[in-house]
Amino acid sequence: MDQAKLDKLIDNRAKAQAGGGEAAVEKHHAKGSYTARERINMLLDEGSFEEINMFLTHRCHDFGMEKKVFLGDGVAVGSGTIDGRLVFVFAQDATVIGGSLSETMAQKICNVMDQAMKLGAPISVIFGPCAGGAVYSPALTDFIMMTEQNSYMFITGPKVVKSVTGEDVTVEQLGGAKIHASKSGVTHFVAATEEEAIAEVRRLVSFIPQNNMEEAPLVACTDDITRVDDKLNDIVPNDPNKPYDMHEIINTIVDNGDFMEVHKDYAKNVICGFARFNGRSTGIIANQPSWLAGVLDCDASRKAARFVRFCDAFNIQILTLVDVPGFLCGTGQEYAGIIDHGAKLMFAYGEATVPKVTITVRKSYGGSHIVMSCKQLRGDMCYAWPNAEIAVMGASGAVGVLQAKAIKAIEDPEERKAFIAEKEAEYKDLFASPYQAANRGYIDDVIEPRYTRSRIIRAFEMLQTKRLTNPLKKHSNIPL
Repeated sequence: MDQAKLDKLIDNRAKAQAGGGEAAVEKHHAKGSYTARERINMLLDEGSFEEINMFLTHRCHDFGMEKKVFLGDGVAVGSGTIDGRLVFVFAQDATVIGGSLSETMAQKICNVMDQAMKLGAPISVIFGPCAGGAVYSPALTDFIMMTEQNSYMFITGPKVVKSVTGEDVTVEQLGGAKIHASKSGVTHFVAATEEEAIAEVRRLVSFIPQNNMEEAPLVACTDDITRVDDKLNDIVPNDPNKPYDMHEIINTIVDNGDFMEVHKDYAKNVICGFARFNGRSTGIIANQPSWLAGVLDCDASRKAARFVRFCDAFNIQILTLVDVPGFLCGTGQEYAGIIDHGAKLMFAYGEATVPKVTITVRKSYGGSHIVMSCKQLRGDMCYAWPNAEIAVMGASGAVGVLQAKAIKAIEDPEERKAFIAEKEAEYKDLFASPYQAANRGYIDDVIEPRYTRSRIIRAFEMLQTKRLTNPLKKHSNIPL
């Protein structure tokens, strides 16, 4: 073959991989950021990236753009592997005309998405600043990862906000990673550095299947499936109003204490994340008693509902750990639509056909009991710890209603206090005991806490052949 033609090919490949050129790359590095191809190479297994459409260029000739033509046109697309599993990637290159979107760039991105659909492989991450209509691209993905220092997302920037509303706001205050992680809930993960972010993406991919038609990954389990954890018997305080950290229970029962939390800083009164039981990927939803007593509010309901729907869409079994005193009350929540948001969570659990195991750790009252994967909402296996309280409402509230006249008639404060305590204990024994729930079939068994891990694993193993279908329809109508 003509050596000149080979040299031209090699030269063109080098130009395409150089992005916007050496000066632009150095400027990008000076900001502490990596280039598109550097990020891809960090994300994928070494040497696995196969780039396509490297020589496409834009066709714009207005405003002097004919002088700014770069091979690849500002986006690197292709396929590779993460831990040997096929993925498709695209990374927009900020060194090429600021990473701005062209018709050709859009075609390249759509092409790689089409390839991913045909071959049933996931598409990975978009890094960097994201504004205007471009924000809808990551918003449509299942998970969003942002870095603390150099990523932000917003529909309109600070200058437009200032001109329209008169509000002074910085880029970070408007759409920085911490804001979207804690207030808006737009981003699911925040990393301190790009290296950390890419490592977390690789970890996330390890929990999810290639596509919605396949099962979640099964890895060899190195943690004893019959492991008994005595500390679980004492982890929940005897005082029902005293908080504790639900993370301690989660980290104790999952394989090797490995739990990847999603939306860690948003709606902290509910915990969502991925773990494994006997090597099998599992989505965990749990109330958090150490944050707002674990109540369900608008944000927590929406957060949990979305996570349940993701797990169901991708065939990931669901474990629910319940300690919920109820829904957060007040005009703020009612005006914000707590009824609709709570219904989202109930709908998500009711619609989910994957195996579902529920453990009532302490409290499960009223409407919040209904929406937390109870037996009546198609929960497959529902267990309770011996100290669990499952009832229409808490003992204190119930006694206040049922014994209102009797309480009012007692003048002596000490006698009144003793009477209330007696009636609360009576109510718990008659109506809120886990054995009463078991008598009525609301739970399948009362279990000793230290055996929780083995009971969960046995339940999920039994449920692997579960077959359940929903009524045939074009699509469900979740209460949005």
